[in-house]
Amino acid sequence: RPGLGAPGQGAGTWSRFARLPYPQDQLFLHDTFPDGFLWGAGSAAYQTEGGWRQGGKGASVWDTFAHRPATPPGAAPPGPVGGDVASDSYNNLFRDVEGLRRLGVSHYRFSLSWARLLPNGTAPANPAGLAHYGRLLARLRELGVEPVVTLYHWDLPQALQDAFGGWASPVLPRLFRDYAELCFRHFGGQVRYWLTMDNPYVVAWHGYGTGRLPPGVRGGPRLGYLAAHHLLQAHAKVWHLYNDHFRAAQRGKVSIALSSHWIKPQRMTEKNIKECQKSLDFVLGWFAKPIFIDGDYPESMRSNLSSLLPEFSEAEKKYIKGTADFFALSFGATLSFQLLDSHMKFQQLESISLRQLLYWINSEYNNPQIFIVENSWFVSGTTKKDDAKYIYYLKKFIMETLKAIRYDGVNVFGYTVWSLLDGFEWHRGYSIRRGLFYVDFQSHDKKLMPKSSVLFYQKLIEKNGFPPLPENQPIEGIFPCGFAWGIVDNYIQVDTTPTQFLDSSVYVWDVHQTKKLIKVDGVYASKRQRHCVDFAAIRLQISLLQEMRVTHFHFSLKWSLILPLGNLSLINHTLVHYYQCFASELLRVNITPVVALWQPMIEHQELPVSLAKYGAWENSETVQAFVEYARFCFASLGDHVKFWITMNEPSVKNLTYTAGHNLLKAHAKVWHLYDKEFRRSQKGKLSIALQADWVEPACPFSRNDQEVADRILEFDIGWLAEPIFGNGDYPEVMRAWLHRINGVDLYNFHLPYFSEDEKKLIQGSFDFFALSHYTTTLVGSEKEDAVKYDHYLEVQMINDITWLHSPSRAAVVPWGLRKLLSWVKSKYGDVPIYVMANGIDDDQNMVHDKLRVYYIQNYINEALKAYTLDGVNLQGYFVYSFNDKTAPKYGLYSYVANQYEPKPSLKHYREIIGNNGFPGPETPELLCLEEVASCPECHFFRTRKSLLAFISFIFVAFIVTIFVITYYSKRVQRRYK
Repeated sequence: RPGLGAPGQGAGTWSRFARLPYPQDQLFLHDTFPDGFLWGAGSAAYQTEGGWRQGGKGASVWDTFAHRPATPPGAAPPGPVGGDVASDSYNNLFRDVEGLRRLGVSHYRFSLSWARLLPNGTAPANPAGLAHYGRLLARLRELGVEPVVTLYHWDLPQALQDAFGGWASPVLPRLFRDYAELCFRHFGGQVRYWLTMDNPYVVAWHGYGTGRLPPGVRGGPRLGYLAAHHLLQAHAKVWHLYNDHFRAAQRGKVSIALSSHWIKPQRMTEKNIKECQKSLDFVLGWFAKPIFIDGDYPESMRSNLSSLLPEFSEAEKKYIKGTADFFALSFGATLSFQLLDSHMKFQQLESISLRQLLYWINSEYNNPQIFIVENSWFVSGTTKKDDAKYIYYLKKFIMETLKAIRYDGVNVFGYTVWSLLDGFEWHRGYSIRRGLFYVDFQSHDKKLMPKSSVLFYQKLIEKNGFPPLPENQPIEGIFPCGFAWGIVDNYIQVDTTPTQFLDSSVYVWDVHQTKKLIKVDGVYASKRQRHCVDFAAIRLQISLLQEMRVTHFHFSLKWSLILPLGNLSLINHTLVHYYQCFASELLRVNITPVVALWQPMIEHQELPVSLAKYGAWENSETVQAFVEYARFCFASLGDHVKFWITMNEPSVKNLTYTAGHNLLKAHAKVWHLYDKEFRRSQKGKLSIALQADWVEPACPFSRNDQEVADRILEFDIGWLAEPIFGNGDYPEVMRAWLHRINGVDLYNFHLPYFSEDEKKLIQGSFDFFALSHYTTTLVGSEKEDAVKYDHYLEVQMINDITWLHSPSRAAVVPWGLRKLLSWVKSKYGDVPIYVMANGIDDDQNMVHDKLRVYYIQNYINEALKAYTLDGVNLQGYFVYSFNDKTAPKYGLYSYVANQYEPKPSLKHYREIIGNNGFPGPETPELLCLEEVASCPECHFFRTRKSLLAFISFIFVAFIVTIFVITYYSKRVQRRYK
């Protein structure tokens, strides 16, 4: 935890966060906020009030700026003009307060319109304006909602801009003090938290420097820094006014809302970190250091800007220093990636890490009390009710605030969502929305409609954070006897190079001259039969598998290599022999081979070229070719293989409906072939393995999102699963959806029909349910991001940015596996289930393989929950993948310089296998029949039978020899006697 801060101490933030334990520090924190934590929502007058000509209000610089001609003369404006009407809060005061009551917030941040209270910027005051805000404060008091009032949120009266040049004038601080005094006298008795102004960086830099925002003065950096100088002086005057004349009676607090971004170095070098520190100095430190430290600008600004930066006298420094009773922070979509001047990034990378910013502030400014007075992100202007993207950004920011409090010791006492309702979003107009409540800007009455984020925030406030839930806790327990612990390799490494022992030639060693073996022409030794031990590659792979202690090994055959022409006219007998040897060697060391007949790959879908060229699975002839191929494999390998997969992970993303139709028929015919001709003699089992990632509704409270999630599950899994494990036909959801969209000219998709005989053939063609599961996806119904929107299924892919992600951006969501397994059980009954592949990619630079260790530990624990708590008939679990050579970045063995090295995750998986799960002190001991008759040490002897036989022979020979020598020695002695 940081001690007392000082200028420059925040520079340690980047190195500190780079050293935090991974992935533990990035996991979601299930905890609650301190008692008495403040939860609120906010809004700004110009963004929401409207009523720009009502009640005697004067014009503000934003009114003038918004009314500039942006369209050709005579053309109708494309939508609402600026904040003229906006959310019409001026005429719907009680509507807004009702929204606050529904949320259950403790405070409401809003701003007073300077031009509504003082239409000309100076006295006299406007009675209608005073009455309006008086009514709002009275209603908040009735509900017990604490007002947090901003005096100035960018809407400077136009009269002051015209008369004095706005904040470019040294007169403005005094006029701002007079305006503040009016507010303190009329409203101070009902307000405990005052903010003098919001985000002075934007006002000064873009209002008077770049001219991007009102009043639109393009005065360059010099005028921007001068305006900021006057804003700081104005703030200090107001703070001293309150401190000297109002604090004793009103007992409130005064601060200034400062906005900031976060920045991270392109590379962790000392130079880049200094540039990041400078970036924060130029944006946040510009105003924070004078107020919270010493009354003067940051050293980096003074040394880099020389004469551009105005100077404070010693008296002014003392006057400004300490003029804040707490640190009011604004962070989010207003400044980040929008209004931050690119030059102020100093060639570093902008980020949205609120936690690191809070830590930096804590280190840099003497551990202040921090009040987050504005925070959120945004959604598209077309988004109505289900604002999933907004929810997950909110979740991220609030979780980071919680970590800053619990992990980093930062003193944060309140949080404010921005904003209560949709409004005019400054330079972005109405193209985005940031409100918890939806406003139809085209309607007359401007009713509020709660979005999904309302329910999310409401529940969060009720629970005061994210309290731990029982389903989030790991459990203790073990899996049943005979549970299959496996590993996967897409395709085993095939090396059929013969060993030297198969060469029948005779050689002479030239020991005198060349020192080499010389082949003797025409002379041959007798040939011997091939043996499986001749394949060195098999021995190596078997030894690696033995080291894992797995009970099963899953791999796929290569149809395209076994039958290159797609039929039995040409058979690769050498490869078949290799597969026979591999399977037999697995059995010899008590590892069960799990063999897939076909797994699609990129090139020709791993089909024989002759089949791939003529339509692949689109061609019905491929069905019969697959049946003949399967018959050959069963006959050739069936004595060694008792666990078959017809098709491993057929990708529905790349499958046409016709191809899927034929694929299902091919699977069913092969299953029946095995059932009728091979099962009795070979006593094996057979099924299909489907890729099955879980799909979760992005808004858990949304019926629309739930319907989308159900639809995706049926298209992704049910398409192939329902005919086999269900009723013999495609899911009704698929047929209904395709019938609906086929009426639209854009699509013309036809889902084939099965005959009654085909339905009977396909239905029930399984012995178990095999699935591959890697991650979980969030889906929503509202179109938010065109790049991630599927027009065909009308689904928006959403990312929960609080989830842990792999280097390839795969989400690590262990509970998704449990939900998937329960879903399979609920749809298809108590079918035996095998998780045939489950794994994550890693980065070679990631330390100690920690992500995969976490992944395996937690996914297996969720599988255990499904088995013990949900009653899922889970029979086995397989990790993907065996090694990095065949599946780069996924392996439990790394492969570098032709060497295999076990990763830490292999050891961890081996420990789980050894324990058969996660036994605890209370876990009852499980005695399995095969273990009663054996012992753990017996594995050593079972796997070394040949060696033991040889040792036994030597021992017996030794005993016999001793006996013979002793016997004849005695006879000789008796003869001489």
